[in-house]
Amino acid sequence: MSPAEFLSWERTQPNRHEYYGGEAFAMAGGSPRHNALVANITAVLVTGLRGSPCQVLSSDQRIAVRDAEAYVYADATVFCGGLHLQPGTSDVLDNPNAVVEVLSPSTEAHDRGLKWEGYRRITSVRDYLLVSQHVPRIEHYRRESDGSWHYEVAEAGERLTLSNGVVLSVDEVFSGVMDLAAEER
Repeated sequence: MSPAEFLSWERTQPNRHEYYGGEAFAMAGGSPRHNALVANITAVLVTGLRGSPCQVLSSDQRIAVRDAEAYVYADATVFCGGLHLQPGTSDVLDNPNAVVEVLSPSTEAHDRGLKWEGYRRITSVRDYLLVSQHVPRIEHYRRESDGSWHYEVAEAGERLTLSNGVVLSVDEVFSGVMDLAAEER
């Protein structure tokens, strides 16, 4: 189906789907640990961005990738300097600044592969975060001023700083979640 056909169809569906190369793919729900990590990192981002020109959007926000060749959902998304929607839509974000994915065994290869490839092509994306479900660990890709990507890992007791100035404490993101059920490896 075409991108326009997908958007029209997907808006009527009870469940979310991602779109790649003319095909729609159903998205599965997350485990309690996955959902708690999303809630915690969203809370940290909202608090850290208060008073800035940036806002946090939930996992229900559709994102245009690769000139509308793909539509995806991230676990959390930040946009800065005003909301830009894909022309002709009222629900497709065109200017994500930071994108967060909580890794699951069923989605990790996709999050590290095709999704990451697409996010790199969005010129507004400055930070890409991959959050482990199994150990307190956040991987951070940050776009440098020359367009290259810097990679760093933060683990328990460590912090990392996003391009928009938000400082993420791994301990704060993982607070209270490790006792919750996670998707099996």
